[in-house]
Parts: sequence; C-alpha cells; structure tokens
Amino acid sequence: MKKILLSFAFASLVAGGAVAQQQPKTQATAPQAQAKAGAAITFEATEHNFGDITQGDVVEHTFTFKNTGNQPLVIERVDVTCGCTTPAWTKEPVLPGKTGTVTAKFNSAGKLGQQKKAITVHSNAADGAAYVYIVTNIKEKGAAASAKANQ
Repeated sequence: MKKILLSFAFASLVAGGAVAQQQPKTQATAPQAQAKAGAAITFEATEHNFGDITQGDVVEHTFTFKNTGNQPLVIERVDVTCGCTTPAWTKEPVLPGKTGTVTAKFNSAGKLGQQKKAITVHSNAADGAAYVYIVTNIKEKGAAASAKANQ
C-alpha cells in the first residue's frame, strides 16, 4: 500500500512540475512586448571614416541619432577607448521621434597607421549600450609633405 501511495505522490509531483513549466501564450508574448517599450537609440550611421590624415591633425565628426522608442531617451555617459578621443553629446532628454547627437573629436598626435576607435553610448535605451566608430589612416607628418612635393 505504501508503494502505491508513494507512486501516486511521485506521479502527481511530476505532472505538476510539467504543467508549471508551460505558460499560456498570452503571458509568453507580454514580456517580449514590454522589452521593446521604453527609449530606443537608432544612429543614422554607426561608423565614420576620415580617410588619410596627417599625424597631429585633430578631426571631428558628429553622429546623429533618433529616439525610436516611446519614452524619453537620456544619455547617461559616453565612453571612449583612449584619451585621444574626446566625446560630447546631447545632455537633455531626447523625446520620442526627436534627434540628438554624439560628437567625437580625435587627436592623431602620437598615432600612426590604421586606427579604429570605439565610442560607447550608455543610455536608458531598452537595448543597452550603443556603439559608434571612427576610422582613419594616419600618415607620418614628414611623409605626407614629401608625397605632396613629389606630385
């Protein structure tokens, strides 16, 4: 008798656990819809190539973004990979459908060759941090001058 009762108790636990693992379809889609709610940052372009520049040049580019969400977007901070890049950004909240900017100023002093610098934009966007990049090829100061003279 004990074995029969234990078998029924075990079968009930297994069946209850299986039912608890299944969620109704209406509940399964609700969290996904909520994940898309809130602020969303969408950049017009995520990379800018300055082409060839001369060592010591300071170049600047402004990335434009749009808040494609349904809540105000607030940029909390912008991180760069080195001290050669200085960021500036829209400080006030960007309302849904409106645009803002992130500007990156790059100082090529002490750098040579291909460079790709990441700029990380931290905001209250539902997708988390966004990334934009600046790319350039830095030519040696004397080499650029002699190349122009030879032309």
